[in-house]
Amino acid sequence: MSKKFSDLGIKNEFQQSLVDLNIVVPTLVQEKTIPLILNESKDLVVLAKTGTGKTAAFGLPLLQLIDIENPTIQTVILAPTRELGQQIYTNLVSFSDNNSSISIVPIFGGTPIKPQIESLKNSPNIVVATPGRLVDLLKREEINIKNLKYLVLDEADEMVTALKEDLDTIISEIPKTKRTLLFTATMPGAIKQLVQNYMSKHIIQVEADMEIIGHQGIDHQYVVVEPIEKLEVLLHFLNSKEGERGIIFCKTKAAVNKLAKNLAINKFSSGAIHGSLSQPIRDRIMGQFREGYIDILVATDLAARGIDVQEISYVVNYHLPDTFDTYVHRSGRTARAGASGLSLTVLQQEEVEDIADFEKELGIVFNEYKKANTQSIEENNTLLWAKKIFKTKPNRAIPVQLKQKVRTVFHHLTKEELIEKILANHYTQTNSSTTAKETSKKKN
Repeated sequence: MSKKFSDLGIKNEFQQSLVDLNIVVPTLVQEKTIPLILNESKDLVVLAKTGTGKTAAFGLPLLQLIDIENPTIQTVILAPTRELGQQIYTNLVSFSDNNSSISIVPIFGGTPIKPQIESLKNSPNIVVATPGRLVDLLKREEINIKNLKYLVLDEADEMVTALKEDLDTIISEIPKTKRTLLFTATMPGAIKQLVQNYMSKHIIQVEADMEIIGHQGIDHQYVVVEPIEKLEVLLHFLNSKEGERGIIFCKTKAAVNKLAKNLAINKFSSGAIHGSLSQPIRDRIMGQFREGYIDILVATDLAARGIDVQEISYVVNYHLPDTFDTYVHRSGRTARAGASGLSLTVLQQEEVEDIADFEKELGIVFNEYKKANTQSIEENNTLLWAKKIFKTKPNRAIPVQLKQKVRTVFHHLTKEELIEKILANHYTQTNSSTTAKETSKKKN
């Protein structure tokens, strides 16, 4: 029989907030973690997949443990990216909706620092931060965390890898008596080193839903392509997923920008995020994705952390990840909250042998995705061409007289006849272009 939040020790005021959010049954990680945070005093390491409810697992008990009479910062929650930090902050505010006396302050980079400094003067109980901005405030002596009781490291594997220097600075500023709660989806060597160096010798370790690290509900597939056909195969796949939401991962910012441009040219409903974009732009694109105004998000790995959208039906690894951990985080963006999803990896022939290593390490099975044949690709390109025409806005600068002359040329054609002729013309031009390319290849 499923437990209730009351069984875990969560007070009525927070239970009511959960009911308002339509959260009724605790997830496994919440069942295992909440009582330990409330009733134990040891440091905690929680190994759990993305999308299993980790924010509530640490957020609810920490909100409950806040001493309202204590005017110092009692809890700092660190997240590797601004997007994830904002998500955590928003969730904590929702959880504490029925307890207005709890003060929570977000401090992230990419936004003006002065308002954040002002907000810290109001003696917040909890600070949600990215390491870089927190270090900046520490150096300015605008934040005091010397009386900290709880330090939460969320998505710690990513934080240690990318932001180790900042993390070292922060940990050196907080009391040794504080309690550290570390949450991670994977356990690489860097995390084990962090646990050894910065956490107490006697820790409690929790694992939840890790029987299949590659995530239950995810169909892992790969498709083998030649470099020249990579984009066309992707476009064919995306066209087959019209109306569904997905994320495409690229290794570099340049690759994100290039792919995003190609998707825009082909009139796909898409947007792109990476670390070099300003925070307002990232917030706007993420908002459009969450609210369903765009269907496809092209992203680098770090920028995509913090994406918690339930309806992501597929993930595409446009480049094979460098590490097993990265694959876990990428694929974990889909099949959230018990849903199913597809994780498709695009490979070149020489990369196929690497799939066996991913299967062995992660305990998952990859199936080969049947690549579209040449005819299907050509038909898909024609459909994309038609959509581009359909979505093209009228050019008001074209002289009226010229428009009238063109109308006269087509005057006697029916709509069906016009489509037939335009389509025939498109095929003629496409075939001529293809023939020219093949001739050029043979010469070279």
